[in-house]
Amino acid sequence: MHRHPGFLAGLGSALLLAAFGLHFFVPSAHLAQGLVGGAGAGLLLAACLRLLGGGDCDEATPGLRRRYLREFMPAMVAYVVLLTVSLWLLKRIDDTALRALVALLPVVPIGLALRAVIRYIRDTDELQRRIELEAVSFATALVSLLYMAGGFLQLAGVIDVPAGAAMIWVFPLVCLVYGFAKALVSRRFR
Repeated sequence: MHRHPGFLAGLGSALLLAAFGLHFFVPSAHLAQGLVGGAGAGLLLAACLRLLGGGDCDEATPGLRRRYLREFMPAMVAYVVLLTVSLWLLKRIDDTALRALVALLPVVPIGLALRAVIRYIRDTDELQRRIELEAVSFATALVSLLYMAGGFLQLAGVIDVPAGAAMIWVFPLVCLVYGFAKALVSRRFR
């Protein structure tokens, strides 16, 4: 389903406002705030990608796209569910080995999502594969550079970011930068 960037931006903004409203009217609904706010931010990012021309940067066959979505979407739903369960259980478990096992629960569906991405890239045509790999390369290089710069600032005492918070945001940041990089890289091949 192709949506106009204005529609995506409007819906995303409405969801962000709803998440902000939940903060004031239902302060204990942290999960709902996060889900609604995340969906709103995602739609705003999608609108930005559409404006960059990212809506036309994928020439895969419909069958390949369907297979990718059949593999990727359930993995992401499982990730959200297991992340929620993991965070809830971690507040109630004291045993270190069990805590480690529970903390790693969300990694399994992310591994399945990465498998779907790798299969998708492997099965696309040469031009699409080149676009995908250039975008992934750019994203990982840029995020690695930012992470290293943050490490230097941390060592210098300029910033103080907890290691766990920094580590958990590396993969989502690579995904975000990848989306923008793919839109920009694909413009060269139009």
